[in-house]
Amino acid sequence: MRIASIARLGMAAALIAVMCGAVFATNGYFPHGVGMRAKAVGGAGVAWPQDAMAGATNPAAAGFLGNHFDAGLDIFRPSRGSEIGGNDMGEDESADGMYDANGKSNFWIPEIGYSNQYRDHLAVGFALFSPGWMNTKYATPIPVLGVTNAGVDLMQLSLVPYVSYRVKENHWLGFGLNLAWQTFEATGLENLADTVWTSDTTYVGVHSSDPMSVTNNSHESSMGMGLSIGYMGRVHEMVDVGAVYHSRTYMGRFKKYAGLLAEMGDFDMPPSIAGGVTVRATEKATLAFDVQHIWYSDIKSVGNPLLPNLEEAQLGEDGGAGFGWEDVTAFKFGLAYDATEKMKLLGGFNYGKQPVPESETMLNMLSPGVVESHLTLGATIRTCSGIEVTLAYMHAFQTSFDGSGSIPEGDMEDGGFGGGESSINMSANSFGIAVGWGF
Repeated sequence: MRIASIARLGMAAALIAVMCGAVFATNGYFPHGVGMRAKAVGGAGVAWPQDAMAGATNPAAAGFLGNHFDAGLDIFRPSRGSEIGGNDMGEDESADGMYDANGKSNFWIPEIGYSNQYRDHLAVGFALFSPGWMNTKYATPIPVLGVTNAGVDLMQLSLVPYVSYRVKENHWLGFGLNLAWQTFEATGLENLADTVWTSDTTYVGVHSSDPMSVTNNSHESSMGMGLSIGYMGRVHEMVDVGAVYHSRTYMGRFKKYAGLLAEMGDFDMPPSIAGGVTVRATEKATLAFDVQHIWYSDIKSVGNPLLPNLEEAQLGEDGGAGFGWEDVTAFKFGLAYDATEKMKLLGGFNYGKQPVPESETMLNMLSPGVVESHLTLGATIRTCSGIEVTLAYMHAFQTSFDGSGSIPEGDMEDGGFGGGESSINMSANSFGIAVGWGF
């Protein structure tokens, strides 16, 4: 009963924390890892269950974990911004300049997991975490986009109940139900709507299929569901392997933004696949390597390019312009070393080529998820009472990315955006702590 009560309180706290705001993750808008211990080892976890959050990464991993409860909180601190050069919107107006998107800088990201070895051949549990997020909050308008302060705010929360079944000795299959909630807001995008209000005139354009559902409509939430299936096996006394597939999570549409997001406000969570291997190299050292592929291009509101889509279809239609993201393949390397009987040192590196093509930087001023390289460090300390405390740090190195052919030519009065180029940049740090124990 004690664990169940803690879990209920933790889920309520997690929902409150996520609703307080979130920001860009690092492998696109996915986090570099799930679970504080996985985050400290570069995100590797497909074949390396270290805590009860492992079932979110690979539901089969719970078969190797035993009984565990974990709760953690990450503080994510990004730096993001953009710059425009060579722009001419007509009537001696230009959007040239640097733009700071750090109107909000600190973001609190919770996680809670519970795993129970229900039978020798059966394990069950759940994981509550944020699978993706993005946020920009500009201090000023971006004139090529609109006349009010620009920004987007996407927050996602997933609850994954899972079951792991032993099919033979040291080989497990797992199944998870991905229950998801998300909320979205966009501001400062009046130039993408058919009607744009300025201080002294009204301009009617042709960009959106639903001009009243483009921008400044406050937050809207949606819910959805997907599935995951995984395998983990011990193929040698020193080697574990794993693989997992997460399906597309089908979400309800954002009706308030049906004139902005393709497919009338659709923003499903993209599918992904991953594989991993873990090697117990010595009695004290463990090494792990994962590869994850995320199909961002499958989601039209994310993957559709700006051009020629903006010229051939209206925003909100199936072929409407999106952020133009390409798929991401992330490589995750992790290391754990037992420094003492009660302290385990953790470290890792994560690399994934950023998803934004150079032709797509204009809209991605709202979503500059371009970081590629991440260094992670951490430690797990076991107290005398058996409680385990994990500390994790992640640094996503600064990436600046220049556009090419990124801002459509033409005067604003003719439906253009004034040409020129936009560049985007981002770096990030995160600091996390988690508490867990076996029972």
